[in-house]
Amino acid sequence: MSTGTTTAAARWSRSVAPVAGPLGKTLKYLSLAVASAAAIIPLVTLLFAALKTSEEFARTGPLDMPENWLNLSNFATVFVEGKMLQGFLNTSIILVVALTGTIIIGTMTAYAVDRFSFRGKRLVMGLFLAATLVPAVTTQVATFKIINALSLFNTRGSVIVLFLGTDIVAIYIFLQFMKSIPRSLDEAAMLDGANRFAIYARIIFPLLRPAIATVIIIKGIAIYNEFYLPFLYMPSQDLGVISTSLFRFKGPNGSDWELIAACTVLVIVPTLIAFLALQRQIYSGLTSGATK
Repeated sequence: MSTGTTTAAARWSRSVAPVAGPLGKTLKYLSLAVASAAAIIPLVTLLFAALKTSEEFARTGPLDMPENWLNLSNFATVFVEGKMLQGFLNTSIILVVALTGTIIIGTMTAYAVDRFSFRGKRLVMGLFLAATLVPAVTTQVATFKIINALSLFNTRGSVIVLFLGTDIVAIYIFLQFMKSIPRSLDEAAMLDGANRFAIYARIIFPLLRPAIATVIIIKGIAIYNEFYLPFLYMPSQDLGVISTSLFRFKGPNGSDWELIAACTVLVIVPTLIAFLALQRQIYSGLTSGATK
């Protein structure tokens, strides 16, 4: 009975293979086309709207091409009235300082956890993981009091300190790469007279470059898109970042959709360029960290 059933299944599989193969390939490419359209069409709509005048926007459809592809008046208005240049400057300062601190803290933590054996090691990692399960909103009252007590409220330092907090995702990415670095390199360096810090700085840190690139992209995009923390801890308009500048510009210009579109395009372009330029490092970093 079992042999007959297997034979029948094999015959059925061979009979449907000529149909299932092309059908499966067609469905695969169709799903890719639908997913690509879902991602690209909103961006194209925003770009078309940003290049139209208010009268043109009112009488044309969302997917109608603009009459003048060189109409940059909306972008000029956004830069001047929306203070986008100042928003880019504040965001860049916060990005550079927060990412530098995150990389140093994360790599050192991963090095200590992976290379050293100490009492309570599992407890420390468990506490890191437990901290990520606590909703950030529930701790905002205590966090706000601490920031205010440190006289960091309404300064860039408040957001930078909060972004420098332990990032368990970054630590786990670094840990996965640390496990792929042989301990024999540490031992050879110690025989040559290197101390622990020299091993970290000269051997471990350079070998973590793929993981560092991955963390820079993931953390960088998260900081770039963050709205809640800058809005709460930096209420001054002079300290506006990209997200809060877009929000404040939308208030008095909520009905001028061509201006809102231009402002949104300016916000999207840096992250889009960064992703397209570094997507190979992102994918290789994530897959290597998952398999090694």
